[in-house]
Amino acid sequence: MITVLIVNGKRFLVLLPGLGAAYLAAKDVYPLFDRRLPAAPAILFTYLLTAYVLIPGVLRFIRLIVRPKHIPVYCTTPDGFACDPMNIGIVGTRTELIRAMKTAGWQMADKRTPKTILKMIIHIVLKQPYPSAPFSNLYLFGRSQDLGFQIPVDDNPSHRHHVRFWGVVDVDDPQYREHTRFWKRHHRSPISGKVLWLGAASKDAGVGIISHNAQFTHMIHPDTDAERELIVKQLKSIGRVARTRTVTLVKPYRLENRVFTGYLLTDGKMKILTLKS
Repeated sequence: MITVLIVNGKRFLVLLPGLGAAYLAAKDVYPLFDRRLPAAPAILFTYLLTAYVLIPGVLRFIRLIVRPKHIPVYCTTPDGFACDPMNIGIVGTRTELIRAMKTAGWQMADKRTPKTILKMIIHIVLKQPYPSAPFSNLYLFGRSQDLGFQIPVDDNPSHRHHVRFWGVVDVDDPQYREHTRFWKRHHRSPISGKVLWLGAASKDAGVGIISHNAQFTHMIHPDTDAERELIVKQLKSIGRVARTRTVTLVKPYRLENRVFTGYLLTDGKMKILTLKS
């Protein structure tokens, strides 16, 4: 009972900045646009400013002051909210990882720019495939993903298998230095250039709305373990895997997703594959 109250209390606190920004938008921002534009564009611009600028800005400022401590078994959003579990590791050089994933049929994600974001929106609206669509930025070790790969599902741009990778390298920030030490326990390669690439594999299964800022985003399928096994199966099928081992990180857990009604399930394990040179 106490745990439920604490969780719900935290969720309410997360909503407070959003409610404050929504009040500001209704009181000051919308009237400003309404005096200059017709009602529909005024509502649209107010929503975009509130959901994509005001609320994220407030939350990111709060995260600069309050930095929650956690074992880095999942990546986070730019606002600092828990996101996809880390569920697969690849040992090899950057070139070996890219070559193996491409050979297995995965497309590298385009760099996230205004042009590629607009292209992705158009393809989603027109329901046209975009095999190298850009990823939103998720964070581990204080930085966004180093590499991203994807496979479209049924040529639907809102459905895709995708995985983000971060290289486990030394960092200056003391907090994230602890995170790299946590992961280096699982890999110490004697070969220069061979690093552990941590992956968060998941599947986009549609479009949803983020609960704390009303942004549109991809809805993630709950079964993240299946996405891990898909990558393991594919890399083994092309003969690029020299060694496979399973590491238990934590007990199985359910991760509440930021999308309304969304959640993710994981067995708390990671498959670590060592690539052939």
